[in-house]
Amino acid sequence: MTENGQELSKYKAMLEVALQEAKTGRAEGGVPIGAAMFDGDGKLLASGRNRRVQQDDPSVHGETDAFRRAGRQKSYKDKVMVTTLAPCWYCSGLIRQFGIKTVVVGESRTFSGGVEWLRELGVKVVDLDSAECRELLEGFIAERPEVWNEDIGEE
Repeated sequence: MTENGQELSKYKAMLEVALQEAKTGRAEGGVPIGAAMFDGDGKLLASGRNRRVQQDDPSVHGETDAFRRAGRQKSYKDKVMVTTLAPCWYCSGLIRQFGIKTVVVGESRTFSGGVEWLRELGVKVVDLDSAECRELLEGFIAERPEVWNEDIGEE
């Protein structure tokens, strides 16, 4: 799907929020995947990062962290989930369960997750194919493959 320049620029700015979370997670010794949730007007509701290493909790993925921090919403249909890496099946299920209609992905080359499934369900998935997101995660995988393989790396 081709995005117009203004929309693409908006999505890239949103990705910067998630990317900063990923970098923070990396500095903490965790998996460098960040996410952010925005409302339909582009207002940041919350951001988060994969904290499964830091909190010794396998359920704290970037998307779930941002989702939880955003709190209860009347509806999720106009929300935008932004993530530095294509959402795994767990996070894709969260997107499906709550009816989030737009997902912005930093990159899906390292891991494609549930992107095609979400598209089949009618979710608008915008893949920005960010080299910075990819290089950050690839560097982590090269240094800590055992941590990556605990979770989604073995799929």
